[in-house]
Amino acid sequence: MMYNSLMKTLEVMLIAFGLAMDAFAVAVASGATMKELNVRHALKMALFFGAFQTFMPVIGWFAGVGMKSYISGWDHWLAFGLLAFVGGKMILEGLELKGERGSCRPFDTGTLLVLSVATSIDALAVGITFSVLGVSILMPVLVIGLVTFLLSAAGVRIGVSGGHFCENRIGILGGVILLAIGVKILLTHL
Repeated sequence: MMYNSLMKTLEVMLIAFGLAMDAFAVAVASGATMKELNVRHALKMALFFGAFQTFMPVIGWFAGVGMKSYISGWDHWLAFGLLAFVGGKMILEGLELKGERGSCRPFDTGTLLVLSVATSIDALAVGITFSVLGVSILMPVLVIGLVTFLLSAAGVRIGVSGGHFCENRIGILGGVILLAIGVKILLTHL
C-alpha cells in the first residue's frame, strides 16, 4: 500500500519539528556561549544544520529504495522500529545531564560539520522510512531543511537570551513526536 495518500502536510511538519529538535537544542546551547548575538554565526549554524537535515534523508531514501523489494511485507514494522529507536534515543539523551559546553567553539566550521552530522543521523533513518513507505522525498526534505534552518537560527537567539535551561526538554519533545508518528504508522498497518 502506498503511504503517499496518508502523508499529510501536518505529519511532514511534525516530522520536521521532531528532527529539528536536536539541532535546535545544540543551537540554544551554542547561543548560550555568546555574550551577544552574532547574526553571521547564527546564520552559519542554521545553514549547516538545515543543509545536513535536507540531504541526510535523501541519502537514506536512496538506500531504502534499494532495499524495498526485500522488506515490503514488514515495512511498517521497520518504519516503527526506526522512528521508535530515533525517538527513544532523543528522549534518553534529553534526560541525561549535559556537561559544560563553554570551552568549545560551536561556530567553527570543523565543529559545525561534526555537529551537523551528529544532529542529522536521525534524518538518515527517517529517509529510509520514507522510502520503504513509498513517500516521495522532495517535499518532506524541503520542509525538514527549512524548519531546521529556522529553528536553528532561532535557537541561537534564544541561547544568547539565556534559554539554555530548556535544551534537554526540547530534545525530549522531538523524541516524543517521532515516537508518536511511528506508533501511528504501525497502528495504521495492523
